[in-house]
Amino acid sequence: MRSRNPVFSRRGFSRDNGYAGFNTAPQAGGPAVGTQANPYGQQYGNPYAQNPYAQQDLQHGAPPQAPATTGRMTMDDVVLRTASTLGTLIVTAALAWALLPVDDANLNRSYGIGFVAMIVGMVLAFVQSFKRTASPALILSYAAFEGVFLGVLSSVVDNRIASGAAMQAVIGTMAVFAGVLVAYKAGWIRVNRRFYGFVMAAAIGFVLLMMVNLLFAVFGGGDGLGFRSGPLGVFFGVVGIILGACFLALDFKQVEDGIAYGAPKNEAWLAAFGLTLTLVWIYMEFLRIIAILNSND
Repeated sequence: MRSRNPVFSRRGFSRDNGYAGFNTAPQAGGPAVGTQANPYGQQYGNPYAQNPYAQQDLQHGAPPQAPATTGRMTMDDVVLRTASTLGTLIVTAALAWALLPVDDANLNRSYGIGFVAMIVGMVLAFVQSFKRTASPALILSYAAFEGVFLGVLSSVVDNRIASGAAMQAVIGTMAVFAGVLVAYKAGWIRVNRRFYGFVMAAAIGFVLLMMVNLLFAVFGGGDGLGFRSGPLGVFFGVVGIILGACFLALDFKQVEDGIAYGAPKNEAWLAAFGLTLTLVWIYMEFLRIIAILNSND
């Protein structure tokens, strides 16, 4: 299975590179084995037959177990890299908030810097997504520029539309992350092919609809079809948050599979990048909803 994250589907934890996935056919060198991380192994095969450690484990009829020091990714690696990436984003966002005021005299300048940071962040994200290896420098640079953009955007919403909006969006994002993590670990969310297909179909439909709305807004003026303002804007914002929560579940599954099947240690950076993309998505949807609700007061 490929995650919706281009990070995971392009290089990390995907079938093409032997990392864990649902959509993998049985490989030569050993029988398919199901594990706690990938209970579908017996149906779809173990994608790590090429891994000498996984090969040895399969010959003994056991799930792949990494030796203590093999350079393979662990949960500690994922947590550390994710903390580094999110920490960089938060620091630059705080600096942008403090150093780029959004009063009437400085609003245009701050808007301009924020817009440039957004474009640079998007370019860096696409470059990393299509690279075959994780680049910590690219990932941290993306986080830095994305933080500048989010800092300016959050300051505008917080200071000119809804006081306290940024903190509310942060709390909402943290609540969604914690809720999905608990539900996933408790087994209330089962990430299988049906779940993946539903999420991907919903995400494609959502993105296409938002693109159509944007085109109408650009060429027709106003709010386009109104999908991002008013009651419809709130509705689609909630849909966006729900999709973000589903993406988190997919990301958790990909990380769990990567660890179980011995993904290289450097792939922890891809996990951090993918999780950061999802959290930014959720935060921006929360911020949009708060702005809409307060602009209608």
